[in-house]
Amino acid sequence: MKLALHPEVIDGWPTPTPQAPWRALVSGCLVGWHCGVDGSDNGMGEALAALFRLPTLQRVPFCPEDHALGTPRGTPDLHGGDGLAVLAGTARARDEHGADVTEAMLSGAAAMLAVARAAQVQFAILTDMSAACGSQVISDGSRFAQPRRYQRGVGVATALLLQHGIPVVSQRDHATLGRLRARLEPGFVPDPNARDHHRHPWVVANLPEPRR
Repeated sequence: MKLALHPEVIDGWPTPTPQAPWRALVSGCLVGWHCGVDGSDNGMGEALAALFRLPTLQRVPFCPEDHALGTPRGTPDLHGGDGLAVLAGTARARDEHGADVTEAMLSGAAAMLAVARAAQVQFAILTDMSAACGSQVISDGSRFAQPRRYQRGVGVATALLLQHGIPVVSQRDHATLGRLRARLEPGFVPDPNARDHHRHPWVVANLPEPRR
């Protein structure tokens, strides 16, 4: 389940404490791992720093692309559909040079799922736009093609997590992240004007809802 589409489920989870924190699978770049395609953290290392400092949240970081393809690497994107289509065998993952990296992306996704299960995470916070970890918007074909095309959809690792019942939220789902933080940090007041990514005006105007 995408938490941004069903944020009410957060209210039903047990109250987290430092002794019994919530456990969240987290994209490696969001905790500052230098696992981006160019060996950087994609500028994401401080994106959720305040949330990740809370003692009521235990982070379980992992990068499926680094695991399967190494760093640095080519930039994978999905062709012919999103991560669910890749799992179904009707779409492929290719880097900007055209190399087919579908099997590696599937391997990385399986490894991420194994880490999530071993840690018994309750949910995942993953980096949107990624062909592995995206959960709201991803590229439609290579991101280097001009004009760049986008699609609503999920990456390969996210698709596998969702299929196995692990809820996912993106770092751009600000309203849902605020709701999570309010449970993790008593007294925190979420921004009432915060929006999740699927409600951003650009997304609403340019990307129709997928037919599923």
